[in-house]
Amino acid sequence: MSEKKIHEDQKYIDGLLNNNSFIIEAIYQKFVPKVVNYIKQNSGDAEQAKDIIQETIVTIYNQAKEKDLKLTCPFDAYFFLLCKRKWLNELKKKKNKEVTINEELLFKDDGAQELAYETLLFGEKQDLFNEMFNKLGKACKDLIKATFKINSMEEVAKSLNISYAYARKKKSLCIGQLTKLVQESPKFNQLNY
Repeated sequence: MSEKKIHEDQKYIDGLLNNNSFIIEAIYQKFVPKVVNYIKQNSGDAEQAKDIIQETIVTIYNQAKEKDLKLTCPFDAYFFLLCKRKWLNELKKKKNKEVTINEELLFKDDGAQELAYETLLFGEKQDLFNEMFNKLGKACKDLIKATFKINSMEEVAKSLNISYAYARKKKSLCIGQLTKLVQESPKFNQLNY
């Protein structure tokens, strides 16, 4: 199987990662109007569209930062599909509302479909992790957050004013508790971990 070629639109992903205001403005000018139009045509309004767009941009940024996202399709197709799927998921949550979907704006780009799916799955996994992380006690949250910021467990222990041995044992227990919460969540099996 051959390696997929990085698309020239990777510049949009890199621009988001580098907080390049020129690139971010270009995304809003070139790609956002189509999403807003789509959501307005499919049981939504401009405010809901802004929320979906913002969530999508954050998800793309997070995946690029965490997973080194490489774009193998046009950004337009990828961004639109992500927004569309997030909007459809939002509509599914509000099942009591009648939903009319205008399918004329869909893209048939398989690369975009695949990347959009991977990014949405990444975002949903991240949301599940955050939701379960927030169920942990303060001591566990503080310890885990510290280990993300500080490389050395000795420094983590010192920053939290606890012994090194206790920090290691507590970290193991906290990670175990977090793992158990994630695995016991009904969302866990839906996300095909």
